[in-house]
Amino acid sequence: MTRKLSLLLFFISSISFAQERLILIGGGKRTPDILTKFIEFSGNENGKILVIPWASGEQEIAFSNIKNEVAALSKISVENAPLSPLNAETKTKLLAQLKTAKGVFFCGGDQNRIMDVLKDEELFKTMHEMYKNSVIFAGTSAGTAIMSEIMISGEGDFKVIDGSKVETKKGLGLMNEIIVDQHFIKRQRQNRLIGLIFKNPTLLGVGIDENTALVVEQNRYAEVLGESQVMIFETLKQPNEMKFLMLQKGEKFDLKKRKKM
Repeated sequence: MTRKLSLLLFFISSISFAQERLILIGGGKRTPDILTKFIEFSGNENGKILVIPWASGEQEIAFSNIKNEVAALSKISVENAPLSPLNAETKTKLLAQLKTAKGVFFCGGDQNRIMDVLKDEELFKTMHEMYKNSVIFAGTSAGTAIMSEIMISGEGDFKVIDGSKVETKKGLGLMNEIIVDQHFIKRQRQNRLIGLIFKNPTLLGVGIDENTALVVEQNRYAEVLGESQVMIFETLKQPNEMKFLMLQKGEKFDLKKRKKM
């Protein structure tokens, strides 16, 4: 085999191996099809899942709930990240855990608590590096809210459609072409997401209902799992015009081309 051919094969294999994957759960139940997909992407029984419970007011319980749900489906290893707030010792432990994790799961609660920890630049960069190197990231509720660069904090006036009245903060930002919202249909959160998309018209609004997830691969190809729907919002060329569509379980959407697959 020539050197050029070897390099070409290595390059192709690197592309196929490097796989950015997200599972965005809208809160509520983690249905078996959602968890099975997460377990599969995390390496099945040869993998390891790291649960990050910082958003919860009861971090140990949040971890136990996820661990038990996963254990009912697989023998994959499930570890708990050090509880927040971190100190130097627990941060070192977390960094060591992240090196061997194949899947990272952020629990629900208050997304601001997660981002308070991720103000640490080393942790923030490490998670982005992991995501770019085929570690699957998943979250539910608050753990989903952090995945877009513009993160809805949960505060604001939601009785009106006005993005300036919706508080946002910096999220983990594994995806920067969308703004994501959760518990979407169940809690009637259309106003705040529509307002933010009018305020940020180059972005897509992605509203994920409870008991439902959007699985995203390569920051582009999305599929709905679970029991309810996902709503996609996109501004049009004329001011104050917007279109939206509703995706059902099993339906797929190209986030780059902005159309169903």
